[in-house]
Formats: sequence, C-alpha cells, structure tokens
Amino acid sequence: MNDKPPSTSGSGTPGLVARIRRAFSGEPWSRDEIQTFIESEVELDAEEKSMLTGVLEVSETQVRDVMVPRSQMVVIDIGDEFDAMLATIVESGHSRFPVIGEDRDEVLGVLLAKDLLRYFGSDDDVQVGKLLRPAAVIPESKRLNALLKEFRASHNHMAIVVDEYGGVAGLLTIEDVLEEIVGEIEDEHDDEEVAFIRPDGDRNGRPSFAVRALTRVEDFNEYFECELDDGEYDTIGGLVMHALGRLPRRGEKVSFGGFEFAVVKADKRRIDALQVQRAGD
Repeated sequence: MNDKPPSTSGSGTPGLVARIRRAFSGEPWSRDEIQTFIESEVELDAEEKSMLTGVLEVSETQVRDVMVPRSQMVVIDIGDEFDAMLATIVESGHSRFPVIGEDRDEVLGVLLAKDLLRYFGSDDDVQVGKLLRPAAVIPESKRLNALLKEFRASHNHMAIVVDEYGGVAGLLTIEDVLEEIVGEIEDEHDDEEVAFIRPDGDRNGRPSFAVRALTRVEDFNEYFECELDDGEYDTIGGLVMHALGRLPRRGEKVSFGGFEFAVVKADKRRIDALQVQRAGD
C-alpha cells in the first residue's frame, strides 16, 4: 500500500500542517470560517493559534498600524562626525539607519552599520554619502502582506513610510512585519534590556529613560523615587494599558503619575518597551 501516516509534530499527534489540510479538504473556507476553526480547534496549542491568527491579520493590517513613528526613528545626520555616528550605532544596537539631510523629511539613503564600522580605527576619510544604500519608500496605507512580498523580492530590510503629503511618517523593517505573525522576536540586544530601566539621553531637552513594559511597578517607584499605585497592576505596561483603556499601538503616548509614557515597541499581544520622561522636567 502507498498510504502514508499523517505527519506528526514528534509527539505522535498529527502535525499542524496535516491537521489544517485535513480540515480544509472540502470546499474553500471564508476568512471568518478559518478564524473560527483556529479559535475552536482543540488540537492547536496557544502558539499555533497565535501564529495562524497573525497570518490572517497581516493581510488586513496597514503599515501605519505597526510602523516605528517618525518621533521614535533613530537616524544619522549626514553632517555628523564619525564618532557621533559610531555612538548612535552603539547606543541603539540597530544595524540599519536612515541618513537624513536638513531634516527628517529628507532621507538621503540607508546606512548599514557594517559599512561604516569598516572604517573604525582607520585614518581614511569617511565619505558617508558613498556608503548609502537606496531607501525604499512606501505609503502608510500599504498592506503588510504586500510589503513582505516586496521585501523578499528586493532583499530590502527597511522601508521609509511617507504620508499622503510625501512627508516622512516613520519606518518599518522586515522584522516588524514578521513579528506581526510570530510575535516579538528577541535578540541579544533585547536580552540586555529585559525588565530594567536605563537612561536614554535627552529628548526635547528633557532626560529620557528606556523602560521595559515588564518592569515591576515597585522597581519603577524605587528607581524614580515615586509612588505609582501597584495595588491593581504589577507592571508598568499594565498601568499604561489601564490608563489608555486598551492595548496601545507604537507611538501612542499617555501621561499619569507625573510621567509621560510613549510606546516604543508593541504588537497585537502586548507592550514590550516604553520611553519615559518626567512630566514638566
């Protein structure tokens, strides 16, 4: 006989792909029917359900919903000295940077950290303009599934997002798109920041702090010598969601307890990172 047993995930039960193929063996299903199946299928674990839901949602999600907003973009000024550029790279931990001219609406190109770091310790004069890669530009309204296809075809990993007037609204990376499907992708730089507070320079003339949403309220209070209420919520992320009444999107801001909180990293499942400043400092 040529019949083969269904593929398994290693535990003796049919694998995810086999179970979906079996369920969809009849007539095509609508999107709502697929979502109902995902939510009700008892053989799917929580991670599988979350990933499949992300796949469905990515075709309905627009770039503006998940982009890093203009105010949170880490950029390099074409007129910066080499040491200043190097400091930006080290402090941010990113690998790609929009390079701007007179302001953030003038994006000259994208600088890869590895291209600049080749000149570290060298006496050669660095001409950053010659190191720039072309910047991909996309509208806020583009769907994430279409953008993911573009990323794969062009091999770009970053795109500059523009509004209806052509001004820079933010940026988006291929990692941001994939995180909408699989959830937050942690790397070695993220690990350094888990559940801790660190100074993050000055923004708008005021000291700023990078705060992980999982930071406990009592630890936040001890660090800032304040008295935020920890009676109902254990984490700073929980307080921010309570203040807004919902799960916020990246770039949204809220003020309470003498502090201003801006959401820096978030997906449809949770808040991950915040930028915090004392109100009125």
